[in-house]
Amino acid sequence: MEINQQFLDKSRQSFANDRAFRIAQRAATNTGLLESSINRSEDETNRHTFNIDLTETEIRSQNQSGRCWIFAAMNVMEYKVAQKFNLKEFEISQSYIYFYDKLERCNYFFESILNTLDEDLDSRLLAHLLTDPMGDGGQWDMVKNIINKYGIVPKAAMPESKNSSNSDQMNNYLTKILRMDAKNLRQAHAEGKSIEDLRDLVQAYMVDIYNALSISLGTPPEKVDFETRDKDNKFISYKNITPKEFFDLLDMDLDDYISIINAPTKDKPYYKSYTVEYLGNVVEGEIVRYVNLPIDEMKKAILKQLQDDEPVWFGCDVGQFFNRSGSRLDLSTANVLDLFNVDYDFDKEDRLDYHESLMTHAMVFMGADYDETSNKINRYKVENTWGKNSGHKGYLVMSDEWFDQYMYQALIHKKHLPQEVIDAYQEEPIKLKPWDPMGSLA
Repeated sequence: MEINQQFLDKSRQSFANDRAFRIAQRAATNTGLLESSINRSEDETNRHTFNIDLTETEIRSQNQSGRCWIFAAMNVMEYKVAQKFNLKEFEISQSYIYFYDKLERCNYFFESILNTLDEDLDSRLLAHLLTDPMGDGGQWDMVKNIINKYGIVPKAAMPESKNSSNSDQMNNYLTKILRMDAKNLRQAHAEGKSIEDLRDLVQAYMVDIYNALSISLGTPPEKVDFETRDKDNKFISYKNITPKEFFDLLDMDLDDYISIINAPTKDKPYYKSYTVEYLGNVVEGEIVRYVNLPIDEMKKAILKQLQDDEPVWFGCDVGQFFNRSGSRLDLSTANVLDLFNVDYDFDKEDRLDYHESLMTHAMVFMGADYDETSNKINRYKVENTWGKNSGHKGYLVMSDEWFDQYMYQALIHKKHLPQEVIDAYQEEPIKLKPWDPMGSLA
């Protein structure tokens, strides 16, 4: 259509004659779209009370960085440490994991460039690889790869730095280096250099990357001391141990956990295993892998794990119908489309297919309120990583209806899953394109 004067005159008159639009305009222009559309009433879907309520751990803050997936994973492990050693409080270094993820991710990027040397510069694949090679986001299997290779350390052994807490500058300059080095590798290939010559270049580039990360984040420790007192004032001491030895103290086999997703799109049949091409961090590590399940099966697994007194790492699209200054993930919390008088007829499958929704944030389920007869969940207790002043003392409450629409991934111990799911996970995974929404990073 052509937007002509007749259309503008008719639209202006129609708007001016609508009392609801005039009221909405005054509210939105003075307070903002989100604030003027918030429903502040409380009901059983958004109350901060739960009949499964795991012992609360200290709320963490990822600050101005995209490390939610690391923080959420460390929160789960801190719960394990507290259980194992009868501790009230303990913090694992997120910066240590972050350092090695960045190091490995740069190497993974170079390997991807070597695998695409003959791609046209304007190909969709190369554009994807070059668009955001140093973003902070990640997935569970990437945490798993780093821990299995490098272990974990207490927070005191590698504390936060200015650049881990506010990562934009570091990521910006690392991205400049990676793109420049990618150009040099492709140019050397065009000039006839051998793959061995190119790998020599990568080795030199990786020395630069290591130095840049050490300057930005600090140098990771090779040995650590783990000393503390438990709730009964008993002294605990493990001195001069490696980070991998420290992780081994948890008796936590990461291979016992399976990542499940809910992606109700036609190209992803349920009870199948999936991976995403060119998504990962450790070249020789395990691929990102998950099993697609119906949403009700995901709920059953999460409830079983919570009933077993174990937190659940998960990924969702946190910005949907959410007021960041509040504490509710609920479809009725903030409905801007009501202000616009637009019916939102857009289901989960369509939102994935049309790029309207994907996983954007990782958090931890620390409880739920459910009917003990039917096992139907009313609401979930969510531990966030935006600090104590966010939400309800750092926690959010998620309604079951919001879960249905915007929950995408959960990490479940295989003892809580049917054999059918375990068998599917062990099958050769179906490869998804690098830009598939299930390849999004929390």
